[in-house]
Amino acid sequence: MTDVLRILIGVVPVFAFLSVLVFLDSYKLVSKQAVGTSILGGAAAAALCLYVNASLLDLSGLNSTSYSRYIAPLVEETVKALYLVVLLKRRRIGFTVDAAIHGFAVGAGFALIENLYYLFHIEDSNYLVWIIRGFGTAAMHSTTVALVGIISKSLMDRYLSERLHLIVPGLTAAIVVHSAFNHFVVSPVITTLGLLVILPLLLLWVFDRSERATRDWLGLGFDADQELLDILTSGRIADSKIGRYLETLRSRFPGEVVVDMFCLLRIHTELSLRAKGVLMLQQAGIKPPRDPETDEKFAEMRFLEKSIGPTGKLAILPFLYTNSREIWQLQKIR
Repeated sequence: MTDVLRILIGVVPVFAFLSVLVFLDSYKLVSKQAVGTSILGGAAAAALCLYVNASLLDLSGLNSTSYSRYIAPLVEETVKALYLVVLLKRRRIGFTVDAAIHGFAVGAGFALIENLYYLFHIEDSNYLVWIIRGFGTAAMHSTTVALVGIISKSLMDRYLSERLHLIVPGLTAAIVVHSAFNHFVVSPVITTLGLLVILPLLLLWVFDRSERATRDWLGLGFDADQELLDILTSGRIADSKIGRYLETLRSRFPGEVVVDMFCLLRIHTELSLRAKGVLMLQQAGIKPPRDPETDEKFAEMRFLEKSIGPTGKLAILPFLYTNSREIWQLQKIR
């Protein structure tokens, strides 16, 4: 019973805070299933780090204190960030708040496995140790991964790129924070209290900024999509910029390919509007039913993409919203 209580003290605070983050996500950008997968990713990262750290500690010849201050932060933050890198590269994160939630979930999974390991390897039954592990160390692990996600996603949005070098600033910040935490310049209790003050303020700021960005993007994007769809489905396309542009393509592509380009634009816009509508309903607390025609439209869109080929798709790229956020929104309704 004592062991159960110690592990609960060690991880419950982080999982409770993660639950609050998911609750605060008014647009429900991150599903519970995705949060669970991120927790598992963090748990796998912890298991890997336990093995790597033990091996490197023997090879380095450092004492455990020096290793925990200078090598462990580099190893653990890099491994924890790998799952976030996969999500970012696959464009599964639309806003900074997504990155914060996924990052915090990865850290929670990491802390769970690490605390289970220490439960069986540390004989100290002092509950203060486990309170510090739960409110301090575990929160630190979650905060640093969230920091990687927030900084990396912000840079990727700014430069409209998913290149890996944009992850370096966030990863560096996480390593520095982790190393500073392990130095215990002040007492562990004061460090933990400081983290408990800074962490909510940081994440509340991220939530506020992301909520405003989401509202702005939905408003502008919805209006632009609606205008484009009106043009594509009305008789005014010949007088529009899109119609004139498609007309210039007739000299370079067969007529049937140009028709397929037109159809692809229409279906892509319909799906984009559907995705934005789903987000708006979720923000209002309504879970919309899945549109039975969605799968058919995605299948038709894939067929049309093959039909027009890479060159044809490149030709209409200016009218296809293909940045990470637009691709992310379509994945929300798959």
